[in-house]
Amino acid sequence: MYNSSEHKFHIPVMGLAYTIDSPIKVARFGIASVISIVEDRLIEMMRSYYYESIQQVYKPITTKEEDYRAKRITDYLNLVNKIVQEQVEKLKKSAFEAGSEIVKYFEMLPDDSKLKHLYTYMMHTEDELEKAKVESFLRSQVVPGSIDVNIMTKVDGNKYDQNKVLIEDGSDAVAALRGYVRSDLTNSSIIFSAGMNPRLYNYLEQFDAFNADEQGEFKKKIVIKVSDYRSALIQGKYLAKKGIWVSEFRIESGLNCGGHAFATDGYLMGPILEEFKSKKEELVSTLFDIYSQALQKKGLKVFTTPHPVKITAQGGIGTFEEQKFLSTYYGVESAGWGSPFLLVPEATTVDEDTMRLLRKAEKGNVVLSKNSPLGIRFHYLKETSSAIEKQDRISAGNPGSPCPEKHLAFNTEFTEEPLCTASKKYQKLKIAQLQAQQLPEKEYQKQLKEVLDKECLCVGLSNAASKEYKVPFLKSLEAVTICPGPNIVNFSKTVSLKTMVDHIYGRTNLITDAKRPHMFIAELNLYVDFIKEQLDEHENQEPDTKKKKYFEEFFRNIRNGIAYYRQLPDIAANQEDQFLNALNLAEQTLHQIEARLMEPVLA
Repeated sequence: MYNSSEHKFHIPVMGLAYTIDSPIKVARFGIASVISIVEDRLIEMMRSYYYESIQQVYKPITTKEEDYRAKRITDYLNLVNKIVQEQVEKLKKSAFEAGSEIVKYFEMLPDDSKLKHLYTYMMHTEDELEKAKVESFLRSQVVPGSIDVNIMTKVDGNKYDQNKVLIEDGSDAVAALRGYVRSDLTNSSIIFSAGMNPRLYNYLEQFDAFNADEQGEFKKKIVIKVSDYRSALIQGKYLAKKGIWVSEFRIESGLNCGGHAFATDGYLMGPILEEFKSKKEELVSTLFDIYSQALQKKGLKVFTTPHPVKITAQGGIGTFEEQKFLSTYYGVESAGWGSPFLLVPEATTVDEDTMRLLRKAEKGNVVLSKNSPLGIRFHYLKETSSAIEKQDRISAGNPGSPCPEKHLAFNTEFTEEPLCTASKKYQKLKIAQLQAQQLPEKEYQKQLKEVLDKECLCVGLSNAASKEYKVPFLKSLEAVTICPGPNIVNFSKTVSLKTMVDHIYGRTNLITDAKRPHMFIAELNLYVDFIKEQLDEHENQEPDTKKKKYFEEFFRNIRNGIAYYRQLPDIAANQEDQFLNALNLAEQTLHQIEARLMEPVLA
């Protein structure tokens, strides 16, 4: 069985650049992190930077090479793995003395870790023989955090050759998957986010890499990021029918998260976690039956018991108490801490200008925007260089961005060739269409704003690494976009890796605002704001039975969520009155908003 780290948190994927090299920064300390493998030009840039950093010759993989996207990804992951393995060997040999990396490794472990207790004993014993024996054992127990990768399943545009012939198995996500499979990563996971992609999931069947070995272990594991139980069941069954086991369901808050936000129909995180808790055995049993039948049909070894399935969670976690409750009450095995790590240069890659904006971010600076070309709501930090550049183009009468990468080019409204809705070409065509429609001024401005809001994410989410490492990415395109979750406003200092880990485990406190709402309350308030915005957008419109039904269900689900939180034992034990008062206030606000459903225009 593979050794695993004793840490109880992981660093989720953030943007494109922000965790692109996080394993090189944190894996040797036993901390798991996730690399986005969507943007292969960024990956090629990082190859050039890290080969030079280890004094090895960098050999470019150009776009003229066949399957260059997959090759870039494979080589970069191998390079990251090589660097991490060398770091771990060096750490194992370092002295147990103040400031050394091996001391840092053990001091950052959670206080209830058996290895941490043994380390503490070893550092205090005066028996030299005993000390040497324990020291040797501790060195043998050092394991790196897993080097995981993320594919956003919706980013899967088709690719064509020079003759405009479709390249078989050449789409963005499929090629990225192939690149991961060919890498020499072990005890690693590939995380699929943003929903089911049948083409991608079907392609998984081609690879033995996701099959369990004779002992039932996986070198490469499948993780599905979901926002509710139903999604986990549907996607888990789909893969089980192909003889593919899902080793982890990673639950992310629908709205209290960074990046793209996949809002549920008012289902809140607490009740969602409760459903996973109560139905986990049923979920595992159901998937195992289907999986076993598929293995039998394929002539593969059928196992007598299910492989482990982890339930993990992320989205707005900000205190040790919140993490502990997720673990003890819901059985969450690892908590994702994303946005706070943007303020940890030892863990993530953020340029100094953007870091300054993050440090001073307050409520209102992080907005649930419509800036993503995917048409999915997107948490977004205002006043970035990308936002300024976008506004300058609009003011100059030249809206839209160049579109060199085309990873988000899916719109065929005006052209046969798909366009990105943030591109100059698309925005010019769309604005001309709006002008020709002679809409009422208010409606025209509303629709125009939605067009102009769209922003280039391929470049904007990559440039932080280019700026930080002073390595060219795309000439003349240097603006940065960043997409932290709302929780970032509760953290205002750049801190060391050890300090952030100490905060996670309750050994220090980085939150100075005593009025910071509990993560469940913060999410509840985001959903109340969200449904209010939805109603605002449908003001003065003709009655719509389907939409009215959606609103009614949404309100019902939030009310049920509030009722659930009222009876939840030991939630926010140190701030129970504050928690209950916040529930009451949210409920009052919800009633006021819901009353609008009775108004004639929405009735």
